[in-house]
Amino acid sequence: MPTHHDRICGAVLASALGDAFGAPYEGGVLEQLLWRILGRQQGKRRWTDDTQMSVDVIESLLACKRVDQDDLAQRFAQSYRWSRGYGPGAAKLLKRIRQGEPWQVAHRAIYANGSFGNGGAMRAAPLGLFYGAAQREQLVQAVQAATRITHAHPVGLDGAVLIAVSVALVSQGASAPEIFKQVRLSLETVDMLNRLAVAKQLLLPTLSPAPPQLVARELGNGIRAKDSCVTALYIGLALREAPFSGLLSYTRAVGGDTDTIGAMAGAIWGAACGYRQLPEKLLQELEQRQYLERLARRFAEAVVQMDGQGSGPSSEGI
Repeated sequence: MPTHHDRICGAVLASALGDAFGAPYEGGVLEQLLWRILGRQQGKRRWTDDTQMSVDVIESLLACKRVDQDDLAQRFAQSYRWSRGYGPGAAKLLKRIRQGEPWQVAHRAIYANGSFGNGGAMRAAPLGLFYGAAQREQLVQAVQAATRITHAHPVGLDGAVLIAVSVALVSQGASAPEIFKQVRLSLETVDMLNRLAVAKQLLLPTLSPAPPQLVARELGNGIRAKDSCVTALYIGLALREAPFSGLLSYTRAVGGDTDTIGAMAGAIWGAACGYRQLPEKLLQELEQRQYLERLARRFAEAVVQMDGQGSGPSSEGI
């Protein structure tokens, strides 16, 4: 049974692996050709904006001990590099913040109703690990605050909540039925609730993975939060007793937004199985592995220490 420390490290590293090993299979022929050029860094598998923004979240939580929206917004903006594969909407938004525009203005300037993409969900796993599932309302508020910086649409917010709550529960060994129950209680939009109900019907009768093509058709595989977040939850739960390489293969077979789905599903798998179950061969291929491992250990130590002291993260400013 992995320790809580090992599960946190596992979630961080498995998410990065899901991202880096999913990226070459995302999109059409032109996108895949471009990533063949950009996707290697000194012979290592390069990660995308999914991992970069998750790193930003972790660094901010370690520095501020809570969700600080202004700090997060500046970190997101300063870390932006087009070569990490940021979407065009995110690129425009982050450039505006970097140029001095308040995030409260910038996040509505690109999409008037807020983005309903999965960009908030892809970086939500660290929030679930940091806040935990014991105080679900505080976790949901923190996730919504962190997500609203770039993804203010209710569906975009719900996608991030779904991933964060799922990772928090998985890291504590919760069963699949309990996870579906707690996630359902945390969501607000009909789109996400409907997809969650379909995922539950697909998974709970057998707890074994359905054909990937069926999952893509019934749950989606696109960049919208409603087309990828429940899909990632399904993959993470259905494959959490399989080798990590099996999760990667299954995610590629589902297709679509493979790096982000891989990152989110990887975080769920890692929170269940822990760092020690990750394949060393894949870790050796990961860009900046040592940096990510050091960051994951610092993060895990901080969370475990908070749990041991019974203090929990500060809710100030959320």
